[in-house]
Amino acid sequence: MCGGCTSLRRGCYSAVLGCALTLAAAFAATVAYAAFDHNHAKLDNLLGQHVVWIDDGHASQVDYAAIKRDPSLLRDYLSEVAAVTSEEYRGFTKSQQLAFLINAYNAYTIDFVLTKYPDIESIKELGSLFNRPWRKRLFPLLGEKRSLDEIEHGMIRKPGDFDEPRIHMAVNCAAVGCPALRDEAYIAEQLDMQLEDSVRRFLSDSSRNRADEKFLSVSKIFDWYADDFKQQAGSVARWLAPYAEQLSSDARVKAAVANASLRVRYLRYDWALNDRQIPG
Repeated sequence: MCGGCTSLRRGCYSAVLGCALTLAAAFAATVAYAAFDHNHAKLDNLLGQHVVWIDDGHASQVDYAAIKRDPSLLRDYLSEVAAVTSEEYRGFTKSQQLAFLINAYNAYTIDFVLTKYPDIESIKELGSLFNRPWRKRLFPLLGEKRSLDEIEHGMIRKPGDFDEPRIHMAVNCAAVGCPALRDEAYIAEQLDMQLEDSVRRFLSDSSRNRADEKFLSVSKIFDWYADDFKQQAGSVARWLAPYAEQLSSDARVKAAVANASLRVRYLRYDWALNDRQIPG
């Protein structure tokens, strides 16, 4: 065999080997991206077991005591969340990313409450005058320890990423005044429907949102995050206009809500823990 043929064969072998390694790397990357369960089955199971709808489905309570007795589902889910890398996250669709972040926020909030439960009556007790609970960098996400504020404001609300005001009815701060924590995980394929349902449930709760002939009286959430609603609709009143049916049963009042002609005022926020109340 001539030296030229030997060199040619070696070159072919190297090319084939290089090709195989490239394909193997691509396959490994595909498997990594597929590894995360976008059905969020463990969280879905946890919420289905331990979140209870109250007030005709307008609000919910969390059975923190039961989760604390057996935190395995929560811990397993949070291990899955913490294992997702920034590279994997960038491979998710936008809907998958948003569902991932909302679920991570809600699951980490439950876990945070459990660190002091049952010795707290509000999540605010997990912080101090100089270090609010939402600023504590305790939660592993995409390779870094992050605070709840970073997840909500730096990632979910980051301008240009999602620009979705309905997330304010989805991220749950473990308080009675907060929109309900759903008894299911958010998933990409149903995300729009779930967000819309959460908005309608919240706005149908007359203890937190209502309208009369003079005022549109709504949750303090619409004051704190007014810029998000204004960016999408021009004003808080205009953003709420499509939800006239939820805010009043009176025809004239509903027309005023739909026309965004009522003056908006904001109601007191209840920071009590959204703990399940078991009749005794």
